[in-house]
Amino acid sequence: MANSDCIVIQGSNMAECHPVGFQWVSEAKARGAKVIHIDPRFTRTTAVADKHVPIRAGTDIVLLGALINYAITNELWFKEYVSAYTNAPMIINEKFKDTEDLEGLFSGFDSETGAYDMATWAYEMEDDGTSQAGGERGQGDGSADEGDAEGHGASSGESHGSGGPPIGSGRPKRDETLQHPRSVFQILKRHYARYTPQLVEETCGISPADFEYLAKTITENSNRDRTTCFAYAVGWTQHSQGAQFIRTAAILQLLLGNMGRPGGGIMALRGHATIQGSTDIPTLFNLLPGYLPMPKVGTHDTFQQWVDAVGTKEQKGFWADADVYAVNLLKAWWGDAATKDNDWAFDYLPRLSGAHGTYQTAMGMLRDEVDGYFLLGQNPAVGSANGRMQRMAMSHLKWLVVRDFSLIESATWWKDGPEIETGELVTEDIDTEVFFLPAANHTEKAGSFTQTQRMVQWRHQAVKPPEDARSELQFMFELGVKIREKLAGSTDWRDRPLLDLTWDYPVDEEGDPDPVSVLAEINGRFESGPDAGKPLSSYTQMKADGSTSGGCWIYTGVYADGVNQAARRVPGKDQDEIASQWAWAWPANRRILYNRASADPEGRPWSERKKLIWWDAEAGKWTGPDVPDFPADRAPGAQPEPGAGGPAALAGDDPFIMQADGKGWLFAPNGMVDGPLPTHYEPPESHVGNPLYAQQNSPSRVMFAREDNLYAPGAGEPGGDVYPYVFTTYRLTEHHTAGGMSRTLPYLSELQPEMFCEISPELAELTGVEPYGWATIVSPRAAIEVRALVTERMKPLKVRGRTVHQIGLPYHWGVGSEAVVSGDSANDLLGLVLDPNTQIQEAKSNACAMVPGRRPRGPELLDMIDKYRSEAGITLATGHTRITVPDEQSGTLPPGVDPSAGESFHWPSAGAAEAEEEEAAVEHEAQAAQDARTGASGAQPDGGPNGKSPHGTGTAGHETSEED
Repeated sequence: MANSDCIVIQGSNMAECHPVGFQWVSEAKARGAKVIHIDPRFTRTTAVADKHVPIRAGTDIVLLGALINYAITNELWFKEYVSAYTNAPMIINEKFKDTEDLEGLFSGFDSETGAYDMATWAYEMEDDGTSQAGGERGQGDGSADEGDAEGHGASSGESHGSGGPPIGSGRPKRDETLQHPRSVFQILKRHYARYTPQLVEETCGISPADFEYLAKTITENSNRDRTTCFAYAVGWTQHSQGAQFIRTAAILQLLLGNMGRPGGGIMALRGHATIQGSTDIPTLFNLLPGYLPMPKVGTHDTFQQWVDAVGTKEQKGFWADADVYAVNLLKAWWGDAATKDNDWAFDYLPRLSGAHGTYQTAMGMLRDEVDGYFLLGQNPAVGSANGRMQRMAMSHLKWLVVRDFSLIESATWWKDGPEIETGELVTEDIDTEVFFLPAANHTEKAGSFTQTQRMVQWRHQAVKPPEDARSELQFMFELGVKIREKLAGSTDWRDRPLLDLTWDYPVDEEGDPDPVSVLAEINGRFESGPDAGKPLSSYTQMKADGSTSGGCWIYTGVYADGVNQAARRVPGKDQDEIASQWAWAWPANRRILYNRASADPEGRPWSERKKLIWWDAEAGKWTGPDVPDFPADRAPGAQPEPGAGGPAALAGDDPFIMQADGKGWLFAPNGMVDGPLPTHYEPPESHVGNPLYAQQNSPSRVMFAREDNLYAPGAGEPGGDVYPYVFTTYRLTEHHTAGGMSRTLPYLSELQPEMFCEISPELAELTGVEPYGWATIVSPRAAIEVRALVTERMKPLKVRGRTVHQIGLPYHWGVGSEAVVSGDSANDLLGLVLDPNTQIQEAKSNACAMVPGRRPRGPELLDMIDKYRSEAGITLATGHTRITVPDEQSGTLPPGVDPSAGESFHWPSAGAAEAEEEEAAVEHEAQAAQDARTGASGAQPDGGPNGKSPHGTGTAGHETSEED
C-alpha cells in the first residue's frame, strides 16, 4: 500500500480498526498518494483522508458499477492489460440472459429454491460448443426460505477462496476486437451502462461533484506508471451481497490494470487474531485447509469425485493439482492409515449434508438437535447476529463449554442475560450445564497468526499462563488424548478416524505441545525416499502417491529447511521494500499475488516506476525482488502443448494461475452463486425502491422466516414508516469485538464507558433526542437503549427525493454483571439474512425506529417490541418475498398488484416535483409517528406506536461478529 498512488478505503474504518496497518496508508500519503474514504460516517480514517464521500449503506455496487461505466465510456480502461490478462475477449453462451433482460434476474434462476443453474453463464468453446460447469458448483446453493427455513444449502461460493472453480474442458472462443455482442467486454459494458452519476446521486446519496472527484482521482492514478489500491473489511463483507461488493471492486481493478502490481490490488483487512488464518486453516464448516471444499453427501461419494469437483487434470492452473493437495492433507492427518488402497482415508472425512454455520447450529439447538457446544474465543451472546436467538438456543443445550479469559456474557446469560429480566428465561428452569475453563491469552502462548497480506507471523510466549489456564493447542491436544483413551480397543468403524489420527506431538514439562511441531506438520515433509523426514520447501514438491504429506498446501515453505520462517524478524533497514525476510507470506513467501501481471505480455515491466518482476531472457527465467507467481521458466510467448493440463497448460501470458483459464474474471462463468456479474439490489429492510429493476432484493439471499427473526416492511409496503431510519454497526479502537478483552479492563472501560449511538443534529431534532441523553432504538427483533452522541459526522443523505437518516451503533456492549461496564447489544437489533456465497449476515443496513428516553424493563419491553410490529403489520412473510419481478420469468407479481383487476406494475421513478412531495409526506408521517410514541413532552416511550395492543409472539434480536 505504501507504493499506491491512490488508496480508496471503502467498507472499513482502517485508522481505528487496523491502526498498525494504517501506517502504510500514512506512508503512501506522505509520498503523495491521494486517500479517499467512502463511508456513511466521518471517522478518524476520514480525518486524515484527502476526501470523504458519504454513502447510503448497502449501495456500494451502484457506486462501483458507475466507476466501471465511467472507465469504459471515457476510454480510461487499460486496454493492453485487459485484452491480454482478463476474460474480456471470451464469448459467452448464446442462451445467457442478463439482469437487463430479465428485470433483475440472470438466466437459470429457480424461483422455488432461490438458486441459479449456471449452465447458461458458461463460455462458448471451440471444440464442443459450450463449456460445462464443474461438479455441483454449477448450482447455486445456500439459500433458505419458508420451505427450507434453516438454510440447509452449504455455501459453495466460498469453497475456492484462493482461485476459481473449474469451467470444463476445451478452449473458449475469443474475439480479440472485443466487439462481439456476446463477448465478456460487451456484456459488461451493457450491464453497467445505466450505472451513471445520476443513478449514484439518486441511490447512494453521493453528489455529482463527489463522484467526479472520485472517478477522476482513481482513473488518473491507474495506468502504466501509477496504481490504485482498494481496502475493505467487514463494512463490505457483512451484507447480503457482500461477496459481490468485493467482486465489483475486483472488476474495476482489472479494468484499470491494478491487479498483481505494486500499490494496486484489493487489500482485505483482517484482524490481528489470525482472522485470515481462520479461513486458511479453517474454522468454517464448509472448508478444509488450503481452501479445499468439504465433501458433500451424495455428490462426493468417492475420492475422485471430490477432487474432480475442485479441479480436473484437463483445466489450466494449479487447481488441477487438487488431488495432490488432498492426498497430502489426508496423509498429514492419518499417516500410515491413509493409503492408496483406501483412497487415502477419504471415507474418514465427514460429509456435508447442508449448511452447518453458527446460525444454522443455533436453530438446531432450538429444535433440541444439539446436545453440547464449545465456545473458544467467541461470545455469541453479544458478538453474533440475533443475540436473543443465540441466548435462547444455548438454553436448550445439555452442556456448554466456554473457554475464555473472563466470564463473558456467553458464560453468564443463564443468570443475568436480557431474557432473565424479561422473564423469557428463568434460571431455575434452565437445564444447560455450563463449564467455564480459563484460557491463556495471546501473551501467554506461542504460535502463528495470519492476517492482512496473508502474512504468517510467529508470536512468542511472553509469560506463562496463570494457574489452570491453557492454550487452545494444549486443550485440544489433551481432549484428543482423553477421547482416544476412552475409545481404545473399540471395533466400531465410526471410531477409526479418531483412533487413526496422527496425535504424537512433543510436549513440555507442563504438558503443552510444541507449536513448532504443529507448524512442521502443516508445512509438510517427505514420507519416503532419500529425503524422508525432511521438510518440504514448496508445494510443487508435493506428490499424490503418498510419498509426501502436508497439513495445508498453501503454507508449504513456512518451515523450509527446518527453520521457522514465520519467526524471521530482519529489520526493514536491512532489506529491500518487499521485506521478504520479515515473517513469511503464503504461498511461497510471495508478497504480491498474480505478480506476472506486473509485466506486459512480452515480459517487460509496464513502467520503470512500477517494476516488480520481469522476464530475464538471458537467464531464461522470471526475476525481480518478489517471488514470481508464475512458472519460473515459462517464457512470455510460450504456448502449451495440445492437450496439456494443469500448470503445463498455462501460456506465457496467463498471469492468473489459479483460475481455470489463466485470466482475471470480469465475468464469472462459475463459482458466484448469486450471479456472474454484481448487480444492485436493495438491502433487505430498505426504504428505497430498486431504481434499476423490479427485483427489489437479492433473489439468492438466504432467508429464515421465523417468529424470532421477523423483518420490517420494505419500500412501498404498508407499515414501512414504522421503522423509518437506518442503522449500521461498527467497532471502536478502545474496545475489542464483543468486549471480553476490553470491557473487563477499567482503563479501556473508562475511555468508552457506555453504549451509544451517533446521529445527526437533524435526526436529533426530528426525534426529540437530546445530546448525551438516552434514546431507545427499536427493530422488529429487539429494542435497546443508548446514549445519544449528536454529531455532524453523521450526514443525512438525499435519496430519490427523501431524506435518509443513518444511525451508527458500536457493537461491543452486552448485558451482564461480570464486566466493568455493560450495556445493551447492538447485535440484538439485527435479523438473519445471509450472503449465499459466504453465509455472512447483513449487519450494515437495517431498519429501525428511535425515540427519546430509556427502554422499558421486564415484560414491558416485549410489549413495546410487539406494538411496533403490530403497527407495521409484520408477519412471517414480511421481508421474505423472494421474487418481485412482474413477468413470465418468475410467474409472480410484487405484493399488492392484482392482475385480475387489470392492474399493471411499473417500478416507481418519481420526478423532481413528485420527489419533493414524497419527501414532505415521509417527513410528516415520521414526525406524526414520533409524536405518537413520545407524547408532546418527549417523555419516556410508552411501549409502542399509537398505543395499539401487540399482535405476534416473542421477540427477536441479533448480533454481528465484527472480526475485521
